[in-house]
Amino acid sequence: MAVDVMELKTAQEGFWEAYVARHPRATFFHTLAWRDAVEAAFGHRSHYLLASRNGLLTGVFPLMCVHSHLAGTILVSVPYAVYGGCLFDDEESRDALLRRAEILADYLGARWLDIRSAEALHPGLPVVDRYVTFRKPLPATPSEVLNLLPRKARAAARQARERYGLRVEFGDRHLETVWRLYSQSMRRLASPNYPLAFFNKLIERTAEAQAHLVQLIWYQDQPVAGLVSFIYRGTLMPYFVGCDERFEKYHPNNFLYLTAMERGVELGCHTFDFGRSRVDNTGSYDFKRNQGFEPTPLGYQYYVPEGGTAPDLYPTSPKVRLARRIWPRLPLAVTRPLGAWLAKSIPG
Repeated sequence: MAVDVMELKTAQEGFWEAYVARHPRATFFHTLAWRDAVEAAFGHRSHYLLASRNGLLTGVFPLMCVHSHLAGTILVSVPYAVYGGCLFDDEESRDALLRRAEILADYLGARWLDIRSAEALHPGLPVVDRYVTFRKPLPATPSEVLNLLPRKARAAARQARERYGLRVEFGDRHLETVWRLYSQSMRRLASPNYPLAFFNKLIERTAEAQAHLVQLIWYQDQPVAGLVSFIYRGTLMPYFVGCDERFEKYHPNNFLYLTAMERGVELGCHTFDFGRSRVDNTGSYDFKRNQGFEPTPLGYQYYVPEGGTAPDLYPTSPKVRLARRIWPRLPLAVTRPLGAWLAKSIPG
């Protein structure tokens, strides 16, 4: 039977979620919780594609249209996410979904189609060699987590807890404080922050399934680091992190990830996914390696419609470089709202 492809309708959302839940390559970013949060916080329109054969679902392809002030129209699978791309049962379904996505990109006047699959799945499409991911199994008990870390990272995390008295609290009540620490760190890194509304929507959409952690690190009575993590299929993924740089000598980041992994093990997680880093971002890349994680290349791919060009929104872009030099000098009262506005045009 031929494969039919259509856009997802509200009445079919249960079928989408069921398919994602059972597919071996599915990620949190394929769920409708991510779609709903992105739509609500940024206003991007979704074009989620379903492939079926003889009435049975055989593949899905989450896509969102981003109208960027900086790069024109972009079709992304999926925005602000580490992973994405299509899920499928067979090559015919995969190829039918890609054809429909390419037609959609042409119809929308998109400059390019950005496919964020963990592995390169589409023969013939170019592969981006810019990103890696870091994953590692977790031990069976929280008491074993510390010994999972390399010697220097283990010593720093132990000093944070025993010498400097850092402590951890978990709870959604800390979300705004974590966002403030995150936006402060993003200013220091010369990157626009996502809006607080995005954080709120993600927490709302993952609350019922208890699929998130909001975590705050304290030094005495001062919040010094925070983290929002997501849990999906036994994998804990730290996603939004912030740290007050004035307290870095107390090793809050080492303690932050140690306690995140300990809580993840308590909740039954078996894998820690440290997320994505650019290979040229030596700060993030080296920190994750120093925590005992080894990089795995990501197989992002892309399609450029006729007349289109791949947008350069990377920090190394000449037009971005000047803004990055100015950004850390601006007050948080400026970078927080301006970063939230810019993030709508830079889909992660």
